[in-house]
Amino acid sequence: MIRNNKIIIAALAVTVLTACTAKVPTAYSEANVLPKIYPDYIGVTIPVNIAPLTFELDEEADEMVARYSALGNAAGHGADNAPFEIVCADKMQPDTDDWHNLINLTKGNAIMVDVYARHGDKWTHYKPFSIYVSPDSIDSYLSYRLIQPSYVSYEALTISQRCVENYDESVVYDNMLCGFEKEGQCINCHNYQMYNPARMQFHARQKSGGTIIAYDGKIKKVNMKNDSILSAGVYPAWHPWLKLIVYSTDKTHQSFHTTDPNKIEVYDTESDIIAYDIDSGEVTNLENDSTEFEVFPAWAPDGKTLYYCSAHFDRRDSTVSKGLEVVMRTKDLKYNIYKKSFNPDTRQFGPRELLFAADTLDKSAVLPRISPDGRFLLFTMARYGYFHIWHHDADLWMLDLTSGEAQPLKEANSPDTESYHTWSSNGRWVVFSSRRDDGVYTRPFFAHIDADGHAAKPFELPQSDPDYHRQFLKCYNIPELMRGPVTITPQTFADILKGDGEPVKYVRQLSH
Repeated sequence: MIRNNKIIIAALAVTVLTACTAKVPTAYSEANVLPKIYPDYIGVTIPVNIAPLTFELDEEADEMVARYSALGNAAGHGADNAPFEIVCADKMQPDTDDWHNLINLTKGNAIMVDVYARHGDKWTHYKPFSIYVSPDSIDSYLSYRLIQPSYVSYEALTISQRCVENYDESVVYDNMLCGFEKEGQCINCHNYQMYNPARMQFHARQKSGGTIIAYDGKIKKVNMKNDSILSAGVYPAWHPWLKLIVYSTDKTHQSFHTTDPNKIEVYDTESDIIAYDIDSGEVTNLENDSTEFEVFPAWAPDGKTLYYCSAHFDRRDSTVSKGLEVVMRTKDLKYNIYKKSFNPDTRQFGPRELLFAADTLDKSAVLPRISPDGRFLLFTMARYGYFHIWHHDADLWMLDLTSGEAQPLKEANSPDTESYHTWSSNGRWVVFSSRRDDGVYTRPFFAHIDADGHAAKPFELPQSDPDYHRQFLKCYNIPELMRGPVTITPQTFADILKGDGEPVKYVRQLSH
């Protein structure tokens, strides 16, 4: 066999072929470079229960043939002990059953990938690569908000859910079920208690506004506005087992830039932290310092610590309104990460404690999420502000809560935006929104996390057609993993939203 781009004649072994039914070329030249494919699945680590990874050649060619194989794996054989292969032409689109047979054969090992391209009458074989199949599974469902990237038009907006083991997608709630245009609404901030799709909440703003809370088959709409709190609840955090949700309350605004690379800036002129008891309807302030902008609460898995972010803001110019001064000094806003102790028996919170001082690095840290084992806190860091989904410099960072050491999650980061993220229930995976593909659209990426908090190379949410995301003109916003699907119908949610909201009762201390 002669290499170095000379013609090679290769005999194929007897193999177990699959539904793609394409044939690997028998005459080709070798290229000592990896193929350019989209999505980029070269060298990634995937869960054993993920949907088929489809891809296409991302460079000019007259034809492509690609092969997934279990060659080199002791268990990677089919009938008659022949190597198990999936061979496809034009696009790598494995049959779902064949794919799951392959990843079960290669669990704990690697799928070998060969890509061949034809230019005219000559074939080229690129340098093979592998896809590692982790024995660690991932939660079967992912939900997200689908929204246009400008945040100007949001009528065609849904909260949707996807089975990550296949390509099945369905709508949890549709923004236009209660109205549209001047009578329209905006839905946001879906969240679950410990990955349980039967225990969820989301907000509706404007028309038929309120907070929807579903708990084990019971659904209610809550009107959380109260004179004693800043606003209705915004960013939520369910307690791991109590019927208690902590929210930030925010007076949120946005500005549009003409020359800044970060085209849109979302900011608060005021924000606090509140707690809401689902059964009693009681709500109370936890943090409401007028010089602090508190946001993004998150619970530790043991339910005994509440984390959140806050930026200090002192007025300097009394000649302008506070809102205008915030706009003028947006880049001065540096958010740090704080924590408060919590006693689940008495429902008493302790004083705030500084956990991570991002401002000492001239940075801003937001979106804390704690691993299920309680050891790691994943967050997003950028130069300023808190709405990092619009900041091109935003990266994921990992804080080891045992050692106190924080580092960028280098293996998962890209030159563009990394923002919303969440852990899998077993703590071995994270899913996060990234704009690494084109700088405009956020798409979900998954990364394996080892026992020491290091990430493997991330991979994009697989689609049945690898070109799907390049043609899909919406952002995936707030990816949340769940153990199964939400079974409440969108129309049921709409019927509840059209009714009156249950008012809250303000108290100084929650009952217990």
